[in-house]
Amino acid sequence: MSADDACNQIVDTIFKVLIDGSKRDYIGERISQLEHCLQAAAQALDSGADEETILAALLHDIGQFTTSPDQKQMICDASALNDLDPGAVDGAKQISVGVTGHERIGAVYLRQLGFSEKVAALVESHVPVKRYLTAKYPDYYDGLSGASKLSLKYQGGPYTQEQVELFEKDPLYAIKVQIRQWDDAAKVVDLKVPDLEYYRPIAIRHLLEQKGRVTV
Repeated sequence: MSADDACNQIVDTIFKVLIDGSKRDYIGERISQLEHCLQAAAQALDSGADEETILAALLHDIGQFTTSPDQKQMICDASALNDLDPGAVDGAKQISVGVTGHERIGAVYLRQLGFSEKVAALVESHVPVKRYLTAKYPDYYDGLSGASKLSLKYQGGPYTQEQVELFEKDPLYAIKVQIRQWDDAAKVVDLKVPDLEYYRPIAIRHLLEQKGRVTV
């Protein structure tokens, strides 16, 4: 099998994970998980971000849907979500607000498939950045969706001051914060953005580069 064919198969695999994920509700949100990922990626694209950052934005939630023995749902009372976001769910007593540690699961998965350390690190950061921002900027919490507020409790809550200071020394600090901001904004109903196939050549090119084969 050629390197091109192998990379195409990898992209087929991750796209199928995202498409299958879109068949589920997006954790109390009003758009699908796939729409959310595409909106995040479109913001990265529009900003002129490099291709690794665009891919990280697209794939930041892939750990919600990969098959892993570590996957455990964060289960909450539906009434708690409706208190924060009236009408978010209807008729359910309990809901999931995501997979515990999905950012780490996703990063491990992408590393195993051959994505770069930068892509994996950015994917792994989007939950820690939420913890950072809620500690650094108290108003940030108020802007989170109800589901995101509930999941924060499972994710360790806001950072301590020591953790804030340590995170701000990270060389990828600014990009990690930007990914989170795109993540937070990627919840717009009926927004038109490029579809999943638009990102195939970007992903294939990236994977080939990781194999040491640069294509034009």
